[in-house]
Parts: sequence; structure tokens; C-alpha cells
Amino acid sequence: MADIRIKGRMVNALRISLDTNDHDAIRQQLKPKLQAAFPPGTLAVIESSVDQELIALIQLLIDLEVQPMAVTEGILGDQARAIQFPVLPPDRQLQEIKATKEQVMEVKSESTADDEKADAAPIVAHVTSYHDEILRTGQCIVQNQGDIIITAGINSGSEVIASGNIHIYGSARGRVIAGAGGNTAARIFCHALEAELISIAGTYCVADDIPPNVVKKPVHIYLNDQQELVFEALQF
Repeated sequence: MADIRIKGRMVNALRISLDTNDHDAIRQQLKPKLQAAFPPGTLAVIESSVDQELIALIQLLIDLEVQPMAVTEGILGDQARAIQFPVLPPDRQLQEIKATKEQVMEVKSESTADDEKADAAPIVAHVTSYHDEILRTGQCIVQNQGDIIITAGINSGSEVIASGNIHIYGSARGRVIAGAGGNTAARIFCHALEAELISIAGTYCVADDIPPNVVKKPVHIYLNDQQELVFEALQF
């Protein structure tokens, strides 16, 4: 029996894009966003449009309880190679569009010793994005704080990414990524499964490996106790 096995699993990571090298400004703007939506230790890929000191930036992100894992090829590439830090090729360019509508639920954070004398500020607990148009090739919708519901289909070459569940009331022909950030309870529902890639919490399946009996059928997709993708045909 072989001593080495390769398994298909995606790495869940943030992509932090920076247009400034002012680390005080980065800390001030990034800290509340991370605290609202991402657990400590979340992996991050760094990309920057301006030159900056990479080691100091890595330390800043670690201080914010983010774990930098790589930079994208570009202005930080040479610095990264000099310290043997991974460099990734740039992603294919997709146009991120806004959903037609969003429903936001807010709750107050739990009180701590630091805020016993003051009301805790409201934080976003869950967001549901609704999109009423077909997602076209080259477009993507991302929801890092909840679910996405698309009442039309998505074309090949498009991408839907949600930290929670994804519902597609139409043909799913692009990339469908639920549970981004590691939510293993996330689920995917679609009326006609023709996807290029399906992923939940990093466990993925490409088009050629989707079970033939569910292709172009209404499907419910989830992870079982062994963290394997289950494709369950829906009956109407």
C-alpha cells in the first residue's frame, strides 16, 4: 500500500487586498471587519498595489489573529521569495457584483468586563444576499457573513461564494463555494446541477467527478460525518 496519498481539499483563506502601506490605517480598517466575520487563525493571502515592508505586514496580520499563508505574484513577490514565503499566481479576474438585495440581522455582542458600563456596539450576525438576475460569465457574488439566494441561474465561468448556504433556483453552471471559512454545516441547493466546481468548507468536487445520476437534476449537497460531499437528488 502506498505511504503517500493526495486528497482533494481546498484551503479556505481570505484574500486581503491593500492599496496602502500605512499600517496604522490597515489595522484600524481591518480589525473590525475581521472580528465581525472571521474566527482567529483564519488563513490569508496578501496582495498589494503598493510597495511595503512584507515582514512588518505579516507581523501586523498575526497581531490581528490572521495567519498569512502567501502573497500573490506582483509587487511583493521578490520580498516573499527572499524570505522563502510562498508566492501564488494571481486569480482569474472576475467582476464582483452586488446582490439585488440584502437582508441584515444584527445582534449586540456579549458584554465583557471592558464594556460592563456601556452598551456593546451592535455587530452583524447574519446577512442573506438575494440576486434576481442570471449571474453571467466573468461575474461573482461573495457573501462572507451568511447565505446567498439566487432566483435565476449562474452561467459557466461565474462564481458564487458564501460563508453559509447557497440556493440557486435555476441552472448552476459555474463554481459554487459554500461554507467559505470552514462552515461544515453549510449546504447547497440548486434546481439543475451542471457546475464546474462544487465546494463546501474546502471539500470540493469538479465537474467530471459529480455523480452522473444528479447532473442537470435538482440537488441538495452537504457534508457527511466523514467530511465527504453527499449529492442527494431532490424530489418534487
